[in-house]
Amino acid sequence: MMSKDKLIMEIEIETLERSMLETKVGTIVMIPFKGSVKSDLFSGEILPGAVDTQLIDANNIKHMSARYMIDGKDASGMDCKLYIENTGYFHIDFPRPFHTIPKFYTDSELLSKYLHTNQFRGEGHRDHEGLKIKIYEIL
Repeated sequence: MMSKDKLIMEIEIETLERSMLETKVGTIVMIPFKGSVKSDLFSGEILPGAVDTQLIDANNIKHMSARYMIDGKDASGMDCKLYIENTGYFHIDFPRPFHTIPKFYTDSELLSKYLHTNQFRGEGHRDHEGLKIKIYEIL
């Protein structure tokens, strides 16, 4: 982690049963998941339908796109939803942590002023407790 970037959110992920398709030109893995977010900005639960789609091409480059919606409350206590599309690509023997670029959409008046205009980066950390996605504001 770059020390100047600000941690704004940590998402705890629990993966579910995956689907896989192997072809001559690549492998596709779809990993549904659930989880939760607790942060000073927003807290909530990931809604059904969340999926991490990974395409591993002939060069062993993994292209990933995780898309999910979270139902919760913003920092003011207002009910809202937060949609995240988290993308990245890296060699199959990916670095630890792996790095992503998150994009946000929200119906929260408070959060939209911040999340729709700033630049962010993500890190995926896997340990004995599972997968955590840490989102940082790039300062």
